[in-house]
Amino acid sequence: MITHPPRTTGRTDLLVLLGTAALVYLLDQASKALVVANLRVGDQQQIVGDLVQLWHAQNAGAAFSLFQGGQILFLVVTALALGMIVYFHRSFRGQSRWLQLVLGVILGGTLGNLTDRVRLGYVTDFVSVGFGDTRFPTFNVADSAIVLGIGVLVIYLALLDGRQRAAV
Repeated sequence: MITHPPRTTGRTDLLVLLGTAALVYLLDQASKALVVANLRVGDQQQIVGDLVQLWHAQNAGAAFSLFQGGQILFLVVTALALGMIVYFHRSFRGQSRWLQLVLGVILGGTLGNLTDRVRLGYVTDFVSVGFGDTRFPTFNVADSAIVLGIGVLVIYLALLDGRQRAAV
């Protein structure tokens, strides 16, 4: 049996969205500041053997270091992402506190990386996972928030679509 999350008011939705975004943003910026203060660019420090490392990197590209130096493209994509967050927030206002939380996670991550791009011209990445030279691209808290948030949003929308079809 599927239970539906409690309905919320517009004001509560906005508080959940902005509070979550602020928390994610602060965690992202604080973690990047700690890395910058304690590791030189390119330095690595093992956390869980070779599997998980802190690895200070400056990424002027997009995810997986694609499109290096494409600042205008990143700003346009960020503006579109912010527009989509506003759209989903308004479209689902009063329906689900959990959806607003997910949107807040995406918003916080988006603003965290936007801050880096505007202030520094690159994003500070620092989590490296893998073995030896076979490693997942280095990422940060904002990247994780965006990817996880979008994944949950897609699943939510897919389940919502399925529930709507079943109701017809």
